[in-house]
Amino acid sequence: MEVRPDADVFEASLRVPSEFGEIFDRHGRTIHRFLARRVGAQSAEQLLGETFRIAFERRATFDARRGTVRPWLYGIATNVVRRHRRDEKHRFRALATLAGQATRDGSHEDATVAAADAASQLALVAQAVLDLADDERDVLLLFATEELSYDDIAAALDLPVGTVRSRLHRARAKVRSALDATERSAS
Repeated sequence: MEVRPDADVFEASLRVPSEFGEIFDRHGRTIHRFLARRVGAQSAEQLLGETFRIAFERRATFDARRGTVRPWLYGIATNVVRRHRRDEKHRFRALATLAGQATRDGSHEDATVAAADAASQLALVAQAVLDLADDERDVLLLFATEELSYDDIAAALDLPVGTVRSRLHRARAKVRSALDATERSAS
């Protein structure tokens, strides 16, 4: 059986709304994984529903020349996450705090030292990501956790590819700088 292109499914869903379910079947798991990484598994279900509700309501605005709908869905999901940013920031702060606490509570010598070092690095990375501007964080997380190409990130966020490249460059540089500054102060 031949798989219909996303654009054809969208067009069909304008006449028969239940056809949109095929889009969810194709992309729901991927978008859910992205949302779970951003806001946690518990909130991801709610945000997944919100993402696909918005996509369904706006399906007439999807540009069929794009072909695949995945970057468009990532864009909607990213905007939904932005509305829940306080929860994300709280989660990163908690992660940084817990990881920092693990470095202070160690007691099993070598294994504990290794785990503490890893926890410390995780705390630093989490804090560095938290400190990024929202637009830089969005690009970095779509690239690093979802492994989207520059073109797909540009489509998801409705940005020129050059802007994606510069934001990703700035985000990487800021995270690297935060880690380097911590290493220098520890020396």
